[in-house]
Amino acid sequence: MDLNSYLKHIQEFPGWLVSPAAHGVRDDLFAIIGNIILAVILLTFGALLLRKIVRKSIQKGYEKTWHPKDIEKRQRTLEALFVNLWRTIVITIIAYAIIHIIFPLADFAPLFAGAGIVGVALGFGAQSLVRDFLSGIFIISDNQYRVGDIVEIEGAAGTVERIGMRSTVLRDAEGNVHYFPNGMVQHVINKTMGYSNARFMVDVHPSSDIDTVIEIINATGAELAGEDKWKRKILQAPEFVSVSDFTSTSVTLIVSGKTQPSDQWSVAAEMRRRLLEAFEKNKIKLGMTAPLFQQPPKK
Repeated sequence: MDLNSYLKHIQEFPGWLVSPAAHGVRDDLFAIIGNIILAVILLTFGALLLRKIVRKSIQKGYEKTWHPKDIEKRQRTLEALFVNLWRTIVITIIAYAIIHIIFPLADFAPLFAGAGIVGVALGFGAQSLVRDFLSGIFIISDNQYRVGDIVEIEGAAGTVERIGMRSTVLRDAEGNVHYFPNGMVQHVINKTMGYSNARFMVDVHPSSDIDTVIEIINATGAELAGEDKWKRKILQAPEFVSVSDFTSTSVTLIVSGKTQPSDQWSVAAEMRRRLLEAFEKNKIKLGMTAPLFQQPPKK
């Protein structure tokens, strides 16, 4: 390319930048960037606003009737639900707007018509998705369980990590994660709804004075419930309930107390520890659930 041709090319290049085609591309690019910025703003500030509204609404509506832990669980559950719905709506609308900018809607008319036919065909196979979606709505609206609850679903027990519109996620004590489609959740055992019971059994030797053992159990439970560290967790002091069973080697006593949700295990563990100390101090022998030595069968 000689010098004259090069200069002519340089002179024509700015004209191409301001041509109608260039204006159209530039406007479309600005529109796409504007939609992306709008999506980021809506996703960020919309999520913050939704969380604030949900927290205020639940706190104001249930602060006089629900325990703070129940309120917090309900807040976390509804926050995740509404934020996910908001993100889905925003992303869908922005994606549709960007596609409409890049490709005229008229060009997609045949595609949408074909997709409608395919959608009808797939609709018959998507009944489980609809069932899961509706079941998720009922689970959340009925407040059957919340994020943070310890539940048992279809034989698996664990902490609820997430409740979606389609599935529920549990993590058990071993760290395993269980996924349950909401449509298959038929029976749920919620172990942390409202209050819990710290209930366990104690085996003492048959020669023990049962009245003395009962006094020790009740006194230990009352002392535990009166301490600052534990009184916020205990609603009713652990105490003797009844004699469950007895054999030639042990007498089984039932101990039970009412606690805040999720605190029953820590209260029961501390109560057992203190009872061991009290029994040793008062020379109360523990019972054996089975004979220590088995007699060989007679021939």
